[in-house]
Amino acid sequence: MPDKIRRLLPLLGHSGGSRDAMTCLYRCGNACDHPVPNESSNPYLGDVVNAEMSRRGVVRAGAVGAMVLGFGGTVAAAAAPAAAAPIEAAPIEAVPATLRDRHHVKAGKLTFEKVAPNTLDKVTIPAGYQTAVVLRWGDAVEAGAPAFNLANQTAAAQSKQFGYNNDFVGVLPIPGCDDRALLVVNHEYTNEELMFPGFTSLDALTVEQLKVAIAAHGLSVVELERVRRTGQWKPVKSRRLPYNRRITALETEFRLTGPAAGSVHLRTAADPKGKTVIGTVNNCAGGVTPWGTVLSGEENFNQYFVGGDAVPEEAKPKLTRYGITTTARYPSGSRKWDRAQERFDLAKHPNEANRFGWIVEVDPFEPDAPPRKHTAMGRFKHEGANVIVAGDGRVVAYMGDDERFDYLYKFVSEKKFLKGNSHAARRHNLTLLESGTLYVAKVTGDSPAAEIDGTGKLPADGGFDGKGVWIKLVSGTRSYVPGMTAADVLTFTRLAGDAVGATKMDRPEDVQPSLRTGKIYAAMTNNTNRGVGTNAPADEANPRNANKHGHIFELVEDRGDHTGTSFRWSIPILCGDPADASTYFAGYDKSAVSPISCPDNVAFDSAGNLWISTDGNALGSNDGLFATPIEGRERGHLKQFLTVPRGAETCGPFVTGDDRSVFVAVQHPREISGATVDKPASTWPDGDYAKPAVIVTWRTDGGPIGS
Repeated sequence: MPDKIRRLLPLLGHSGGSRDAMTCLYRCGNACDHPVPNESSNPYLGDVVNAEMSRRGVVRAGAVGAMVLGFGGTVAAAAAPAAAAPIEAAPIEAVPATLRDRHHVKAGKLTFEKVAPNTLDKVTIPAGYQTAVVLRWGDAVEAGAPAFNLANQTAAAQSKQFGYNNDFVGVLPIPGCDDRALLVVNHEYTNEELMFPGFTSLDALTVEQLKVAIAAHGLSVVELERVRRTGQWKPVKSRRLPYNRRITALETEFRLTGPAAGSVHLRTAADPKGKTVIGTVNNCAGGVTPWGTVLSGEENFNQYFVGGDAVPEEAKPKLTRYGITTTARYPSGSRKWDRAQERFDLAKHPNEANRFGWIVEVDPFEPDAPPRKHTAMGRFKHEGANVIVAGDGRVVAYMGDDERFDYLYKFVSEKKFLKGNSHAARRHNLTLLESGTLYVAKVTGDSPAAEIDGTGKLPADGGFDGKGVWIKLVSGTRSYVPGMTAADVLTFTRLAGDAVGATKMDRPEDVQPSLRTGKIYAAMTNNTNRGVGTNAPADEANPRNANKHGHIFELVEDRGDHTGTSFRWSIPILCGDPADASTYFAGYDKSAVSPISCPDNVAFDSAGNLWISTDGNALGSNDGLFATPIEGRERGHLKQFLTVPRGAETCGPFVTGDDRSVFVAVQHPREISGATVDKPASTWPDGDYAKPAVIVTWRTDGGPIGS
């Protein structure tokens, strides 16, 4: 990819609380009202401080897991993870040269005037900036799309129009066109009350309306053009839009790749070979790859399936671990999609749910190419995946499983990334995520357990930090979890993590490597169940009980080797009100920082500043977008850059590689109980009724965003 094209690519940026009951219903199927899916007996961090893993213990856990969950057969030459090696700090200089910028990483101040918390029904931005809507629900995507008609929606129309509840945002420059780019957006879920006039209940929806909702899920690819060489972008208006594309849950075919493709777990009556899936659902965050594709994470897919009570008994523990109800036909929050497409009824198609929960790869430059679901990267509630090229040329993807008490993962490719713009190099790179090694994280703290009291009080050494190991789960077609085949591990990855004793985290969401430093940052959104009842108490990696504000987790691979198996970690930011003693901002003066709650997505600008979007602000104000330096004297000086309308979530963000634009997806504005499309609680963005939309913000003087 030419340098002038790379300038627009991000530096791999991107992606509890106060959520309303409507959000809980539609976003995740009332997950917080259900038992915690992770019922494993994995020791919490306080039990294993400074302890090495016991091979015998791992083997025993794997055998018990296999027996209880009904995995049959044996695994040839199954191996247990090795004991953790001593871990040394990896200085910035140790990061492979391919990951470092040519220039020295310099700390710099963020110069924008921070935005004050508020509850306004609009987007607020700093002085000296402008913002505009790029696309909203119902806007035309594909050529020939009809004008949006709220009173007469059809699945055929929605399949050509911008979908609902936009989440991940990626912007990829079109080679040879400095002022043209492709916008790729996830459409995570739908709010039927806010979509259909006269709505009374999900049961009362017509089959056509259900199909509209199914079609409103998926992704959109839209060609953009720069406005007068500013930081503003808008959709290209043309009769010929060769790249524009809607990918839907209704009818788009996806190809399964990797070791689990074709396995017995993925075969259905409609697809006896287990190689082709119709649609993608609940696509949350994602990432842009160095070879110009987009990765999209399938997250809360469990809520779309009914009939779990009628599946074979041996399948029920596996479904339950993924949050699928097996005691009732219609669980709380069910979408009733089985009325429109039978495949969502597990009583008739028990393997259909196994075909969701993957990382999806979309090539926006090949509109006729089928999107792919990569089984080698494991199946769980993916927030997203972000890739970095390691020193030896292999690519490494970092991922979080967005559930209370679930795990952090990484995937290391078998093949190496090929540089250059040739057709052969790109064809090769498109196969990188089809084979490799999948790991899960186990962390230990370096402070006495007695010093971690659940309040967020810093231990005696002045910081929450420690060591960690990456436990190998599967490599190629070889399982490293006794009692589970490679297909078992990849299809039921949560169970493999349980078996090897992975560390339970506080909802690990977006996980993002910095190309300036090689460090990795993960958003731990919140976990109000931490330390409540019989749930695992606070530990050094998750240091607050009833953690309603979340924290940022920083990971440094040992010796800068992203393909290695050991690392150091720390918590630079404990979110919340800076006036609260339980908060921490990397030691920065807390009187100067903005309050922040429930971090969700993270991204970087070219200066290496960390950008954080929030979801479910538990401080009583709107969600927003924040930025902070992560190196130098300004490390921890967090400032709020914008806020979204009340009830909305801030998704994305995406800072273009030239730092002139930041894109944000405003998801579910005024998603508040009692609101309907007839009686909206918001009129953003057009003054009539609430519509999810993607916005772009830029500096009026043409300078770089933030600094």
